[in-house]
Amino acid sequence: MQKIIPNLWFDGNAQEAAEYYLSIFSDGKIINTTYYPLTEAEGLADFQKNLAGEVLTVEFEILGMRFIGINAGPEFKFDEAVSFMIPCKDQAEIDYYWNTLTANGGEESVCGWLKDKYGLSWQVCPENWEELSKRPGAFKKMMGMKKLIIAEF
Repeated sequence: MQKIIPNLWFDGNAQEAAEYYLSIFSDGKIINTTYYPLTEAEGLADFQKNLAGEVLTVEFEILGMRFIGINAGPEFKFDEAVSFMIPCKDQAEIDYYWNTLTANGGEESVCGWLKDKYGLSWQVCPENWEELSKRPGAFKKMMGMKKLIIAEF
């Protein structure tokens, strides 16, 4: 079992987000879903009362890594301080993940970084990026790209 499982904070759309990630990463699956308790007596705070019976967490797996999406409200948002790297075998795989994750509200950044439509940051990189980064002028080239183009290294 994976020793550390990232918990991702969503504002009521963790189930939707998990299904979105499963549509992108073909090997994914839902592991478990939990729900907010149905009664106030079971410990719901005032701000949670309207969530009784709704999805609390969705545990899912993509590319062999488990995540838990939690429906916890609007208090916190994702930012670039944490990102998930997808090592890609070739340009076609880079293009697929880049185009899919930036579609429908995602945002391109620089040097292979992007945000998906939920604001989660990803790095879409060639699996041999360490080798490519050692080539003369590679760093400058990477910093000038949004989506990484292997042939330009």
